[in-house]
Amino acid sequence: MRLETLAWKLQDFAPGDGVPAGAYRPEYDDNAWIDVVAPGDVHRALIDAGRIEDPFYDQNELACAWVEDREWWYRGQFEGPAAAVSADERVLLVFHGLDTFVTIWLNGRELGRHRNMFREAVFDITEHLLPGQPNTLALCFDRPHDHISGFGDFSSTWGRNEERVFLRKAQFSFGWDWGPRLPNVGIWRPVELRHQNRASIAGIHFYTLEIDRTNDHALVAVRVDVERFGSDQPLEAHVVLLGSETGARAVSGVLPLDGDSVPLADVLYLRVDQPRLWWTHDLGEPALYDLQITLEQDGAVLDEYQRQVGIHTIELDQSPDMAEPGTRFFRFVLNGVPIFAKGANWIPADSFFGALPPDHYVNLLTMARDANMNMLRIWGGGIYEHDVFYETCNRLGILVWQDFMFACASYPENNADFVTEVEAEARYQVARLRSHPCLALWCGNNENQWLYDMVHWDTPGLKVPGSLYYDRILPEVVAELDDQVPYWPGSPYGGNDHNDMADGDRHNWNVWHGGFPRQFGEKPKNDVGPDGVTFLRYAEDFGRFISEFGMHAAPVYETLRRNIPADQLYHHSPSMDHHNKDNPKNKGDNLMLTVTGLPQNLDEYIEFSMIAQAEGLKFGIEHFRRRKPHCSGTLFWQLNDCWPVLSWSVIDYYGFGKAGYYYARR
Repeated sequence: MRLETLAWKLQDFAPGDGVPAGAYRPEYDDNAWIDVVAPGDVHRALIDAGRIEDPFYDQNELACAWVEDREWWYRGQFEGPAAAVSADERVLLVFHGLDTFVTIWLNGRELGRHRNMFREAVFDITEHLLPGQPNTLALCFDRPHDHISGFGDFSSTWGRNEERVFLRKAQFSFGWDWGPRLPNVGIWRPVELRHQNRASIAGIHFYTLEIDRTNDHALVAVRVDVERFGSDQPLEAHVVLLGSETGARAVSGVLPLDGDSVPLADVLYLRVDQPRLWWTHDLGEPALYDLQITLEQDGAVLDEYQRQVGIHTIELDQSPDMAEPGTRFFRFVLNGVPIFAKGANWIPADSFFGALPPDHYVNLLTMARDANMNMLRIWGGGIYEHDVFYETCNRLGILVWQDFMFACASYPENNADFVTEVEAEARYQVARLRSHPCLALWCGNNENQWLYDMVHWDTPGLKVPGSLYYDRILPEVVAELDDQVPYWPGSPYGGNDHNDMADGDRHNWNVWHGGFPRQFGEKPKNDVGPDGVTFLRYAEDFGRFISEFGMHAAPVYETLRRNIPADQLYHHSPSMDHHNKDNPKNKGDNLMLTVTGLPQNLDEYIEFSMIAQAEGLKFGIEHFRRRKPHCSGTLFWQLNDCWPVLSWSVIDYYGFGKAGYYYARR
């Protein structure tokens, strides 16, 4: 049962003051607290209550800095079960997302603490429930920066906002070169009460083992994990696979589950005749099946599970490219067919992502599909996305490159609790996402190996802080829990410089950031002048798979008008530059100088920047596509925005397409 109708209250305290005030006690008077909804976040609640101005307008972001320096409390009540829970039953309280450092109380009793927004928090509250009475929940969210101690002499941090690396929290929320500093806090995913009897389905993995060459049949597997806590009598998992559109039964089977293992687990193998395969939308139909599982004991249904799945295989081909000696392919193979990946990078769709409605995702992803994109990369400085993202990609036929949430930094390995959290997070997310047919790749991080080598260019061979995760923990978790989807240590990665043209994937920031190709041991160099940032330099790139490239453009006038004061609606005004987080602020000027000339007014700036971006993306995409099959993919930076901003996106915060979007679409 989702607690979506639970009436929550919110209040802030000076750090450490909430517990002495008794805010966790059921009898505490919270009538003066503000009413809020969950899922959501503190910033949106404060906006709705009139306590802060819209952080996206003008430079209001700066006036919201106090929010991250307070302790935030949620309180709410739910009705307990009518009768006491029996010996073979239990009730779990499940928080699907808490951001981030939080202590939870139920009826004045501390249930526990949680310190990772990227995995659920589960508490057995069977013994703590009050039957037939109100039960009071209290949650105290600490200041994030109170939890960056205990990392010893870790001094390898670099880059922007270094405190973020100690926190398993959305890294972009501390500010990025396209996003504001607005660290989220609160209940950002649903809260659920699970009433369970004797046993429950703890996990499912659906995957395709084999597709007959003539498509006469496919062999699929369904792994069922079960947690038993009551009767020790044998269990059965009844599995049915139905055609999603027709409802016709494709195949079914029964999986006996017995023994002493924890959890109980086994795999049922099923033959599907004349299977309808899942394809990307450009290659065929993204056919889906309904997977239904019931857990039974002596004919009684104990638990049920349902989801959509797809019959398909996905591989990453890195065989030698004999036509270009010394190079290797980096291409995805779907159902035995090599594909050219066409798409973009995805960042969180809002700085305040907890309360985003499903339609927001559906609209953005439909625009991506309509622009002929067949792959999106979830960038590693954001979040593991909401279920609706993956479900919509399944339905639309869009592959997903999934980064683990590490980006542009060194990460500590010398704190046992942190290492444990990373592994637990990985296990949770891999198990959560592995059965989505859209999932094409697990990737260890964004740019960490590459940037570390450039920072330490004169000391080659140094171990990258965080390699414990990218080289051991993450690949081991993927191999154990999802050996059907390939793993890649980072992006970019491979070859000589980790951003090589001959091997692996590549980020082309020669254009816009003015970088130059290099090899290990060579000093990085940059030129952000007109000759350095010009998109004509894409013609120099002979990479295997270009997973980032792009340039800025302004959003449409209406987006600027809604967020910039009228007296500052001009190029490089203080408010306009505040909405451009990239430095130096004149890179776009240097790009426009080589394409359209410099703008003389706001209308020209919007038009000229959009033309420069659109023509640049067109030039780059056409160059890389001409190199098929040696180049097997282009994912430009970036599809979307998290706030109204001057950025690399082709769709602005309000969903308006820039010229670059329509160029890509055609």
